[in-house]
Amino acid sequence: MSKIFITGATGYIGGDSLATLVPKYPDFSYSALVRSPQKGEQVKAQYPSIRIVIGDLDDSKLLEKESAAADIVLRESTSPPRVYPLLNDANLIRTDTADASDHVGAAKAIISGLVSGHSKEKPGYLLHTGGTGILTWRDSDSNEYGNKSEHVYNDWEGVDELLNLPDHAFHRNVDQLVLEAGAKYADVLKTALVCPPTIYGQGRGPVSQRGRQVYELANVTLRLKKGPIIGAGKSIWNNVHVQDLSDVYLLLVEAAISRRNDQGLWGADAYYLTENGEHYWGELAVATAEAAAKLGYIPEAKAEPIDLESAKKYAGFESLSWGMNSRGQARRARNILGWKPSRPSIEDELPAILQGEWQRLQKSS
Repeated sequence: MSKIFITGATGYIGGDSLATLVPKYPDFSYSALVRSPQKGEQVKAQYPSIRIVIGDLDDSKLLEKESAAADIVLRESTSPPRVYPLLNDANLIRTDTADASDHVGAAKAIISGLVSGHSKEKPGYLLHTGGTGILTWRDSDSNEYGNKSEHVYNDWEGVDELLNLPDHAFHRNVDQLVLEAGAKYADVLKTALVCPPTIYGQGRGPVSQRGRQVYELANVTLRLKKGPIIGAGKSIWNNVHVQDLSDVYLLLVEAAISRRNDQGLWGADAYYLTENGEHYWGELAVATAEAAAKLGYIPEAKAEPIDLESAKKYAGFESLSWGMNSRGQARRARNILGWKPSRPSIEDELPAILQGEWQRLQKSS
């Protein structure tokens, strides 16, 4: 029986990953890091057999202990990876999903635990979740928003570029820790760095079932009664349905329990972009307004430019991503894992996203 430790069971990504893993592998031993007993009860209500570990990412000793005991650590965020481009601060499978993308202390503790608790004969596996906010560094450096970039990253033939992004790129400090550990402890620790873009679709987890970027776009559209466009609206971002993303974690878990060791599956270059298409933020704003008008939520299908400061007042730093470029090709998961994303497109999901945001606004009014 495999032991899986997950730190983001209450989050959008982690919760949906559990909804994929548990039905297929109900006999696995699952442990979940949860910040409060109340949240723990919500997780237990959906997954009665799961073991709740009360704590947070600052508790290094607890993380190290749980990681050492797990076969797999799934390390994800309680929500989709955040995008703060203006800040530039610069197992089998262990699941750590609670704000994991940027928590250096937690990454070090998890890696330490996995290394100390495993051996060449029985390696530990770490599935770490980053985010494609890391690819926005050029826009952030130039302080330009809303313009199109022709630069497209590639996690297969072009993986060296991803492995050598600037140190000040968002998420880069923790990504480096994971990649370096995968190289340094290759016999004992098998790592995979999963890098999702804009995530959408109904989550199936016990607590958070909502994404961020496109959900905030829908929310602001309803509040302003028009779609918000940053700059020229020409910036481009990849996207993926949350359930297609969960399939990547499932496939990595299955590769781990099968003890697969294909070249490029784990380790220093195991960088997994997870896209299934891309969108222009300006076009998505227009499509969101059209869908909102068709549903009767706003009087007309209108989308107009909004300045950055006003956008931030409505949606915080998430709104900055609407003016930035994050483009890549997810070839590694397709080539090595046979990943075949198949869920509805982001445009097809807009009515459901808007309905959910409309209900949220009604409850808060």
